[in-house]
Amino acid sequence: MVFEEKTISSERIYEGTIFNVRKDKVTVKDNKTSYREIVEHNGGVAIAAINEEGKLLLVKQFRKAAEKVVLEVPAGKIEKGEESDQGITALRELKEETGYTAGNIEFMTSFYSSIGYSTEIIYIYFATDLTPGETDFDENEAIETYAYDIDELLNMIKEGKIQDGKTITAILLASLKLGK
Repeated sequence: MVFEEKTISSERIYEGTIFNVRKDKVTVKDNKTSYREIVEHNGGVAIAAINEEGKLLLVKQFRKAAEKVVLEVPAGKIEKGEESDQGITALRELKEETGYTAGNIEFMTSFYSSIGYSTEIIYIYFATDLTPGETDFDENEAIETYAYDIDELLNMIKEGKIQDGKTITAILLASLKLGK
């Protein structure tokens, strides 16, 4: 039988600009207690954007946590005021990171990025009818945009060349949508 933990107390132990961390004291089975450290995150979006050639747009950027340059779908965090419509975030992030504006955007799925310790939910969108334009990077971003065939990306996933979870999810869902 699954035991549902109840929170006895909660303490904010870190407050940051991107996420907060809290420590919850919880009930566990056999009338015992334990602690859970939870990363509170506002959530994010990832966009599988298909250009006029039928290729998926990806961006390259350095990621400090991985200590390397990685290939990802355009993505970003949900800002205040965007919580009720993550499609707004998707359109904004696509424009900021790639310069493209989408004439059509469609929600595909959402998932917890790491359900064991984080509240972050990532919303995946499929964008088509793209119009090129100027990027609008955040002041600390250095991003390059590339376009790939879906089949090439699927091979890159198999070969371990793409390791970002949201990117893998977006590519796999886009390949299903495109009948690959």
